[in-house]
Amino acid sequence: MVSRRKFTQEFKLAAVERLRAGEPVGLLARSLEVNREDLYRWQRALERYGARAFPGVGQKRAEETRVAELERKIGQQVLEIDFLRRALQRVEDERRLRAASFGASSTTKSSAK
Repeated sequence: MVSRRKFTQEFKLAAVERLRAGEPVGLLARSLEVNREDLYRWQRALERYGARAFPGVGQKRAEETRVAELERKIGQQVLEIDFLRRALQRVEDERRLRAASFGASSTTKSSAK
């Protein structure tokens, strides 16, 4: 499940200022990657509450969230690689022990058919 994006107070204020400056709402929404309704809601909140309109701290932008997600994925893959490397090492160690105790002929294919 994808969590909702949250925006910082500075981001919202800058967006509303651009809207008030006359930038078309459709273009602004696309350039900021937000919904038009969000821009209108932020504008109404700023008109109604002024400086107290956006009290939350917001979350990271989409790019920062994606980078964090990819870094977590890399970390998980590193753990998986380490696990598989250790498992392979154990298999190789067991194979060497069997070869040493039973002789090298047991690890090769039989040539008689």
